[in-house]
Amino acid sequence: MELSEEELRLLEQMERALVEEDPKFASTLRGTSFQRAARRRMVLGGGILLVGVGALIGAVLLGDNPLVRTGLGVLGFVVMLGGAILALTSSRHPGQSAPKVRASGKSGFGVVDGGRQHRPGRAGRQRSSAPFMERMEERWRRRRERGV
Repeated sequence: MELSEEELRLLEQMERALVEEDPKFASTLRGTSFQRAARRRMVLGGGILLVGVGALIGAVLLGDNPLVRTGLGVLGFVVMLGGAILALTSSRHPGQSAPKVRASGKSGFGVVDGGRQHRPGRAGRQRSSAPFMERMEERWRRRRERGV
């Protein structure tokens, strides 16, 4: 089902207003440049990682001189590590390099200020310090007394 000319015009007007109001959000919805650049960095990082693995294999195979073997091995490892870091960090947003620190001082991800802090419906209930088996036996005794 196609949209009418008036609906298309309204849709374009809403899109322009969104881009003017919040261009970053609009580009996120489109998923254009950031995803393409992240994919490019990930592929580049994978290629660099393979070059580093090749240098490590070359160090093992061309190992007549210990100095050459050690130097090529260290170089291969550093290149491989750099490629892996580039590939693994390419999908993060520029501002998401580390987990945010909440007001409580704990780090981590969450919805709003770390998400919910307690289970609903259990407010005021304290956790027993008794061992697990003792708590289970007590629950069993209460059930038998109630006849359930």
